[in-house]
Amino acid sequence: MERVSTGIQELDRFIGGGYPRGKSVLITGSAGSGKTIVAIHFIHNGCTAGKKCVYIATEEELEDILYQAESIGHDVRKYYDSGQLKIIKLYEERAYTTIQTMSLGFEKIDSLQSDIVSLVEKIPKDAELVVIDNLGVFTLNMSMDEFRKQLDTLNLLLAKQGYTSLYIMDDTSNKRTQGVAAYSAYGVIRLVIEENPYTSMRERHLEVAKMRSTSVSLESYTFDITSDGIAIVKKKGVWSL
Repeated sequence: MERVSTGIQELDRFIGGGYPRGKSVLITGSAGSGKTIVAIHFIHNGCTAGKKCVYIATEEELEDILYQAESIGHDVRKYYDSGQLKIIKLYEERAYTTIQTMSLGFEKIDSLQSDIVSLVEKIPKDAELVVIDNLGVFTLNMSMDEFRKQLDTLNLLLAKQGYTSLYIMDDTSNKRTQGVAAYSAYGVIRLVIEENPYTSMRERHLEVAKMRSTSVSLESYTFDITSDGIAIVKKKGVWSL
């Protein structure tokens, strides 16, 4: 199976060379665990390799994403300016639509954040890499069964177009939907913040919970977020990614 680099050298090694091409991988974790940083590595690496990339932002403004990328040494602004990277400002679109809808006296706006399948229509046909950050916002007014059906459909449509996709999903939404997204996705990577019982220091950990067609370790890897991006820490020294 062909692979697409995660943009993180050691993570590539952990999962057989990168994300499976044309498949979807779910990245889950709590707030501040590094989910968006993992996505930025993927998009930045894809852009530098000349690939057409799409970032669907459901809960952050455009400038916030660009600034975050700059802050970890993975500036993607020039790719956005050139059109190689398309950032779909769904967060801003939803906010403006909600304001307009409410100004007209309509109270029901649930449908604005309950249509996952329609995201496919926003992605250019010539795109290769896609990030949806955060998938969890679509689950607020959706049953677990409906979410699973829509996500399965989204997976099928993205795969038919040959897109390699990352779904970012917060822990709260993942628990609310009882983790069903993990069954739909081809792979699952979990990010966790927990206290080290020996040092009493809080640490970030990465674990590959699932990656089909790939032999993976059940080991949990400690990592830091630095000015150069993610660095996975081992007992002696640091793997800079």
